[in-house]
Amino acid sequence: MAENIIKRRARRIRNTLREVANPERKRLCVTRTSTHIYAQIIDDAKGETLASASSMDKDLRKSIKSGANVAAAELVGVEIAKRAKKAGVVDVYFDRGANRYHGRVKALAEAARAGGLNF
Repeated sequence: MAENIIKRRARRIRNTLREVANPERKRLCVTRTSTHIYAQIIDDAKGETLASASSMDKDLRKSIKSGANVAAAELVGVEIAKRAKKAGVVDVYFDRGANRYHGRVKALAEAARAGGLNF
C-alpha cells in the first residue's frame, strides 16, 4: 500500500515538471535511500545524464562519515553544482521524486543553490 502512495507521489511530481518543462532547462533528479543520496543532471530531450554525484563517490567518501546524513547531502549538493557548471548547466528543474522536501533532500537542494545552480 505504501509503495503505491510513493509511486503516485513521484508520478505527480514528474507530470508537473513535464507541464512546465522548458527544453533549455535540465532536470536535477534526487534519489534518496536509507544509506546514500544521489543526484543527476538529466537532459530529457536527448535522454542522457550530463553530470552526477553521490555519497558513494570516492572523493566524497573520504570526507563523510555516513552517506545517510545531512552533512553528506550538503557535500553531494556542492559537488553536483560544480559538475553541472563544468558541463555548462546553470538552470535546472528540481525533481525530488517521491521524497518530501525536508532533511537530506532540502540540504542537497540548498547546497546546490549555494553552489550556483538556479531552480
